[in-house]
Order: sequence, then C-alpha cells, then structure tokens
Amino acid sequence: MSANSPAAQLQIVCPVCTRHCRLKEGDIGFCCARQAKNGEVISISYNRITAFALDPIEKKPLSFFRPGEKILSVGSFGCNMNCYFCQNYDIARAKPDSIPTRYIAPIELVGLALSMKDEGNCGIAFTYNEPLVSYEYVRDTAEIAREQGLETVVVTNGQLTTRFLEELLPLITAWNIDLKAFSEQAYRRLGGDLETTKETIRRAAAHAHVEVTTLVVPGLSDDSKEMEAEAKFLASIDPQLPLHLTRYFPRYRSTEKATDIALLHELRDIASQHLDRVILGNV
Repeated sequence: MSANSPAAQLQIVCPVCTRHCRLKEGDIGFCCARQAKNGEVISISYNRITAFALDPIEKKPLSFFRPGEKILSVGSFGCNMNCYFCQNYDIARAKPDSIPTRYIAPIELVGLALSMKDEGNCGIAFTYNEPLVSYEYVRDTAEIAREQGLETVVVTNGQLTTRFLEELLPLITAWNIDLKAFSEQAYRRLGGDLETTKETIRRAAAHAHVEVTTLVVPGLSDDSKEMEAEAKFLASIDPQLPLHLTRYFPRYRSTEKATDIALLHELRDIASQHLDRVILGNV
C-alpha cells in the first residue's frame, strides 16, 4: 500500500485501552506493542517473550493465592502508561526492534509450564511489562492453560477497556492489579485513567482472586487522605481484599529518595482501619 494512498491516510482507533491511539497504516501505538495494519490494530508483541522465570508466587505479589508455590512468569514488551519510576522500563518502554525476544507460541508456553510442575509450578503469570497491551496472547495462552488445569495470573495496571476485559475474566484465576494512586491528577501524570483501573478491580474481583498493589511514591501516592479513600473503595468491594503497600526506590527517570518506612507504617495503619489484609512490601 502506498504511503500516499487514501487508505494509508485513514486513521484507525485502537480500542484496547483508554488512550484510543489514532493510527495511520503502519503507525505503532503509544504502548509500542500494537500497530495499524491492513485496516485494523494488531498485536506485534504476540509470541514475543523478553523475560522468563520460575518465581515464587509471592513475588507477583500474591500473598493469599497458592502460597508457597511457584509460577512460570513471562513478560513481553510495551506498556500503555508512562510511569517515571518504572521498575521494568527496559522492557516496558522498549521499541519492538530494540530488544531481544524469544518466540514462544501459546501452546509451547503451556507445555513449558506443565514440564515445570515437578519444580512446584502451579501455572503461568503474565507480568514484568504490561501484559494486557497484548491481551490476545494472554487470552489464547490462558484458554489452553485452563484446559490443562494450570492457574493463570495477570499482573497489570488495569488499563483495559471493558470489551476486552470481558474476554479475559473467565480465563484468569488470579490478578494483581496496580492501583498507582487514588486521584485523577496522579493518573493523568502517569498517562492513565483512574476510573478504568477501579472498574477492572471491581470486575476482576467478581470472577477471581484479586490482590491490589500501591507503590508508595513520594509526592504521588503518599497522601494519607487519599490512602483512606483508596482503602474505603477497596473495602466496598471486599474488606478481605489484600492491599500491598510497597516501598518505592528511585528508578528510570525518578530521583526522589526511597519512601520513608515510618510513612509506610502510617499508611498501613490508615488502610487497616478498613481492610483486613494490608501487607508492606520492599521493606
């Protein structure tokens, strides 16, 4: 198709997340993992794995789902948010041609997971970068994994529109969802939408085991009133819903010093007035 043809100049709206990138033929979206091609927006990270490890499930973090077991954890590249403190920015913000990848089809990944059962593996976790920018790979792999009796875990920022979330809900047995902060202003700063993540938490909790993580970043997610509002919101879904309050360390483009541990304890005490299971991480 000629770059100057009428079809090449048409803009296609990516429907997967709330960014709704408007792309011309050949353009790659903000997430770096989806591209306009032949009149639709497709995943270009499908089958492409950049990170692969058999992890303790507590590292996801999941403290109340299959504790003491391990899970095969895989990541690709791309993300639809732009957190200035990203811990995995080398793959989350990577360009498609800038990072080595291993091609692993869904059925092959399930076979690898099954081969690790003797090592204590209970399933597959989609993690490290933002897995839902390639929700098709998660969906296709999870369908096969569930048929084989494997657990399926998604670690996500929750920035997925309802249409595609509904495809995944019957297939995922546990979620860890990042609730980056509890204000729209903070979410705009990170390039996301608070209400979308809240809705993902609500819907996922109605179908599967859910734990929530908030990285306590100075000046972004460390406000005591916002923490109380966050805890009340989560408690309205289920007071037993686990909340991980995790200590931030400077990374990527952030220079602010690490979160004060005394502040973490203060925020935990606030959240614990409404939630039964509040866990501190990275301390």
